[in-house]
Amino acid sequence: MSLYHETAEILSATTGGNLKTRIFSKKDLKSPQQQVYALALETCKWSPILKEVIEKAELLRHERKLSPLLALLLVHDFLINKKGVALPATHGLRAAIERHKARLTAEFTRARLRRKAGSVEALREQVTAEFLGEAAGYPRWVRVNALKATVEDQLATTFKDFTRVLSVKEVTAAPGKSLYVDENIPNLLAISPGFEITKTEAYTSGAVILQDKASCFPAYLLDPRSEDGDVIDSCSAPGNKTTHLAAIVHSRVPENEECMQTVYAFEKDTKRSRTLEKMVKIAGAKDITRMSFGQDFLRVDPNAELFKNVGCLLLDPSCSGSGIVGRDDMPTIHLPDIPGAFKKPQVDAGRKRKREGPDALAERPRPVLVDDDGKETVVSSEKELKARLEALSSFQLILLLHAFKFPAARKITYSTCSIHAEENEQVVLKALQSDIAKERGWRVLSRDQQVRGLREWPVRGSVEASNGDSEVAEACIRSYKDDGRGVMGFFVAGFVRDVKPGFEDDDGPYLRDEDGRIVRDTLGMPTLKPGLEPVLLRKADSYQATGNNESRDTAGEEDGEDMDSEDVSDMSGDSHLSGSDGDGWTGFGD
Repeated sequence: MSLYHETAEILSATTGGNLKTRIFSKKDLKSPQQQVYALALETCKWSPILKEVIEKAELLRHERKLSPLLALLLVHDFLINKKGVALPATHGLRAAIERHKARLTAEFTRARLRRKAGSVEALREQVTAEFLGEAAGYPRWVRVNALKATVEDQLATTFKDFTRVLSVKEVTAAPGKSLYVDENIPNLLAISPGFEITKTEAYTSGAVILQDKASCFPAYLLDPRSEDGDVIDSCSAPGNKTTHLAAIVHSRVPENEECMQTVYAFEKDTKRSRTLEKMVKIAGAKDITRMSFGQDFLRVDPNAELFKNVGCLLLDPSCSGSGIVGRDDMPTIHLPDIPGAFKKPQVDAGRKRKREGPDALAERPRPVLVDDDGKETVVSSEKELKARLEALSSFQLILLLHAFKFPAARKITYSTCSIHAEENEQVVLKALQSDIAKERGWRVLSRDQQVRGLREWPVRGSVEASNGDSEVAEACIRSYKDDGRGVMGFFVAGFVRDVKPGFEDDDGPYLRDEDGRIVRDTLGMPTLKPGLEPVLLRKADSYQATGNNESRDTAGEEDGEDMDSEDVSDMSGDSHLSGSDGDGWTGFGD
């Protein structure tokens, strides 16, 4: 079966979840999954214009063996794809299109001129903006990967043709290519949503990573420093937050000195573990990161020798996904009419037809829960929603209490992409009231102790959801997907352990700048705080725990799966994750 027949079969199916789920869960595809996904998505995007071209060129009247869906896919590649139809020149399907070359090309030009687009590129911008729909009002957030690049380098290369603007709103309002350097999160840019960043060298090499601004909050709030020891990401796939942690750790290693910290990445789902592995490789984080494939964080012994120096933990567990913008729903496809056939009303492929009649006015959108793989579940009633939220929040609380048990832990961030208080403020309150929190001295990280960018973030937790505790509400950080700040709905809170550090201000023996970096003199030596004697920087014996005797080979199996649901603005998939440099590195044992 050809690429076009397989893609047509997926698009014509009435069940199977969203587009990514349909394609990447289908193991019997003969065509590459990424190629099928790209063809399906781009054809849906261009289908209003392609439908018009096919009908005016009367293609289906002359080529009666072509179905409307096959005609769309083939004409898309013929007119839009630079490489043309992906079939041999003698193939019947390709010939069926190319013998109408002049007419199809002429009708495509007329369609472009009717839309007042001066070029195909201008038409592409129009098509992309219309296709994005709700997501068109949001910028594309791009994190410059500090492991491989700097903001300055990227502004001079990848984004050299962009116009710098002064606010997020200008990014989506201004025509053309606009860019905003974020004021809250270091190394974060907001760019025009229509720009195809996934086709740039910076993206495919891992120099930039698509990650929503709110998704960057947890690692930045955790603020792992050298004296904090090792770091754990408890629910790591697809790997955006893991690689963000690794970039922060790397950025604080003095030049010509060895990184003393390890980021331990857990992912209990073996399929998602492979996505995590690819993400870590492409981001250049494998020297800092140790991954545990298929291992459940909740089954790990906090008192194990391997984790005795873990001082920071990032928890981003499964949640309802109610804050996500532009989730990759099954897109609408506009099919050309068959001459002489009865015209059926156009229906969105991703949604059920609304009831007609007086009851239609009373119909309201039902809540939708989204799992880690992007699979959606429509909740039929408020009672069912409450039951599901109770189950999720119970799991989330168990995960947080487990993190409290790590003996050297002193910082924890807890986050969800949910708008529901049951998964957010209520989990924080229950955790603080737990016996383990009281025994170990855990408290919420107050707003005045947070890193500057998030201390200044204006959207805080709900006082009502915090049971009237304004201090907890102020400590919690929220974002809402419809408030004009260009981010998804998100929640994050920090916890710190009430223990006496070796130094009163918890910054270690050296002076630090506002970004947490050690201040150095003209010779490059660390500057001690007043009254302290010089100390010798050396590698602690405890960091030898990740040697080969604790490792296992994690390389080998490769596939083209794209399970990334963390970046909600990436509407064209994470195709760069399908590559691999082929070299494995050691993970860590149970």
